[in-house]
Amino acid sequence: MPPLLNRLWSRVRATVAPVPDISATLWLETLRRYPFLAALPLHDQAKLRALSALFLHHKQFHGAHGLVVTDAMAIDIAAQACLPLLHWGDAAAALGWYGDFVGIVVHPGEAVARRQTVDQAGVVHEHTEVLLGEAMERGPIMLSWQHVAPASHHIERGTNVVVHEFVHKLDMRSGDPNGCPPLPAGFMGTRTARAAHEAWWAAWEPAYADFRERVIMAQRFGAAPPWLDAYGATAPAEFFAVACEAYFVNRAQFAQEFPALMPVLDAFFRPGLPQPD
Repeated sequence: MPPLLNRLWSRVRATVAPVPDISATLWLETLRRYPFLAALPLHDQAKLRALSALFLHHKQFHGAHGLVVTDAMAIDIAAQACLPLLHWGDAAAALGWYGDFVGIVVHPGEAVARRQTVDQAGVVHEHTEVLLGEAMERGPIMLSWQHVAPASHHIERGTNVVVHEFVHKLDMRSGDPNGCPPLPAGFMGTRTARAAHEAWWAAWEPAYADFRERVIMAQRFGAAPPWLDAYGATAPAEFFAVACEAYFVNRAQFAQEFPALMPVLDAFFRPGLPQPD
């Protein structure tokens, strides 16, 4: 490991001791598998490593259907889960955003969930739903390892199931997920919570409406499909989660597709920091 990274890691680690270390070998393997993590500046890599170690100290992983969750798999998940929290100051306080759950259930592949819906006449309908992941309010997170495992097309398409499910947890901190997580004081220079929410929705509502229209045109009339995952058109909460995936995994392409959302997400995930190009 480069000497500079070792020094940075030692300095950051001291703030979270006695949390067990993440070995350099396993950490570097995670960076190799996920280029968007390796692209972070060295000081951010050191912060993420320390944050991930604290995350692993407090969370419990469970493999479903005989899957054995190895240390390497757990570190891969932890690093991606902690990426949205990277610039939120004190590690313990930042991880408080994930404080409503302990368990992370990892399936080998897609999971099938049984659902019930009640129509306007009061009739109960049962159906199944295929899931790549799921965040349960005040409950565990479920992930499909098949879709967590690195693949180049995930980066090209700006998709990341770990980021998706964990930002749902951020959204849930304000109640039912609606696409607007709790906003910090002074968000985007605002002075009140109401003004902060107005600033948020002034960017998100037109972006969601436009994206939804493009998805409809593609699905119904054969227009070119949008770059962002069409699942984001199903609800504002899903649009927020899908947008965050792309923001963290393929920032350059996301900035081209959604320039109006970049300053809003930067203000939320990188408060007080100079914004990169």
